[in-house]
Amino acid sequence: MSKDQIKELQGFLRPFDPQTRTLALRLRDFIWDLYPEANELIYDNYNALAIGWSLTDRPSHNICTIALFRTNQNLHFGFFWGSEIADPERRLIGQGKQYRYLLVKDMASFPKAYIKQLMRESHANSLAKIKDLRQIQEGRTIVKSVSPTRREKRTSR
Repeated sequence: MSKDQIKELQGFLRPFDPQTRTLALRLRDFIWDLYPEANELIYDNYNALAIGWSLTDRPSHNICTIALFRTNQNLHFGFFWGSEIADPERRLIGQGKQYRYLLVKDMASFPKAYIKQLMRESHANSLAKIKDLRQIQEGRTIVKSVSPTRREKRTSR
C-alpha cells in the first residue's frame, strides 16, 4: 500500500470522530512525504490505533508513530526511541525508558519544522539500530495486528 492507497486504513479509522480522522490522515501525509521509503506499520488494538513508520518491518526500527486513542480521541505524534533523540525545546512528553510524544490537537499548532528536525535524528538513530541491512524494506504498508475487541470512545452524560 502506498500513500494514496488508504481504503483499509480508513476502515481502521472509522471508530474515531471526523476531526481525529482528518488530523491523522494529514499527519500521515506529512510523514509519507518526508519518508516515502519507510514502511507503514499498522496496529489496530483494542484501545488505540497505532501507525508507525519503520525502515524495516519491525517497530523497534520506527522513525515515528501516530497513536489514536479510542476512549478520549487523543492523538500522539511519537518517537519509539524518543528518549535517545535530542529535544532541545523540551516539547516531547514522557518519562519512560524510550517512548516520547507530542499531543496533537490540530495542524495549525503542530510544530512541523521542529518535528522534521526530530525525525531526521530519529531516522539516523533507527538506521543505526539495524544490524542486518538486508532487513530494510521500502514503501510498504504492513498490518501487524488487528484486535477483535475494541474499546469505544467515552460519551458524556
